[in-house]
Amino acid sequence: MNMTLKSLIAALLLSLSLSCNVLAQEVAPININTADEELLAELPGIGPSRAAAIIEERDSNGEFESIDDLTRVSGIGAATVDRMRDQVVVED
Repeated sequence: MNMTLKSLIAALLLSLSLSCNVLAQEVAPININTADEELLAELPGIGPSRAAAIIEERDSNGEFESIDDLTRVSGIGAATVDRMRDQVVVED
């Protein structure tokens, strides 16, 4: 095997190793009472328009007391809440 191929394989293995480490890191849950639109839009089943609706609901009717309160937002049902349950919190 020539040096170029060995170097390429080594670089690929290093890249794969680093990628696995990043994926293994735990991401802090998002506080739905303080998160901005951009952060909320990253949640599963939530895009920019639903993220804006979450903020509008929060501003109009007060903070969410539980994660299940997200169902107050039009277009967010129990199934969507269940998909994001481990990624959100309501307290600091």
